[in-house]
Amino acid sequence: MTKPLPAPFDKAKVVAENRRARFDYFIEDRFEAGIQLSGTEVKSLRHGEGSIAESYAAVEGDEIWLINSHIPEYSHGNRLNHEPRRPRKLLLKAREIGRLNGAVTRQGLTLVPLSIYFNSRGRAKVELALARGKKVHDKRETVKERDWKREQQRLLRRSA
Repeated sequence: MTKPLPAPFDKAKVVAENRRARFDYFIEDRFEAGIQLSGTEVKSLRHGEGSIAESYAAVEGDEIWLINSHIPEYSHGNRLNHEPRRPRKLLLKAREIGRLNGAVTRQGLTLVPLSIYFNSRGRAKVELALARGKKVHDKRETVKERDWKREQQRLLRRSA
C-alpha cells in the first residue's frame, strides 16, 4: 500500500517544472527550499524563463546547491547580468540539511528538483524531492499504467 502524498505547497506561479523526474524516479519525500538568486535571475524567472530539466541538487558540507539549472540572462540586464548555469545555493534549515545529507549518503537517494515557482508572498522557491532511481522494468510499468488509465477514461467517456 502506498503512503498518502503530503499536502501540496502554496504555488502561485510555476516557472519551471521537471516532468521527467516523476518518470525516472520514485519520489520518496518532498521539501520546499528557498533559492538564493541575484536580481537579474529573479527578473528572468518572473518572465517565465528557466529550465531544471537536467539539474540536480548536491550536498556540500553544510549547504545544498542546485547544480546545472538554467536561468537565461535577463534581456534588459547590463554588465551586472548573471551567469546562466551557475550553481545556486538552496536555503533550508540545518535540521533539514542534515536529514537530506543522511538520506543521500546512507540510503543512496538522489536530490531532484521538481519545480521552481513563486509562492503567494512572491518568493522564488524550489520543490526538492528525495528520490530513488527507477529501473527499466519500473519505467515500463509506469508507461503501461498510464496508458491503461488513459484507456479507462476513454471507455468511461464513451459509456456516459
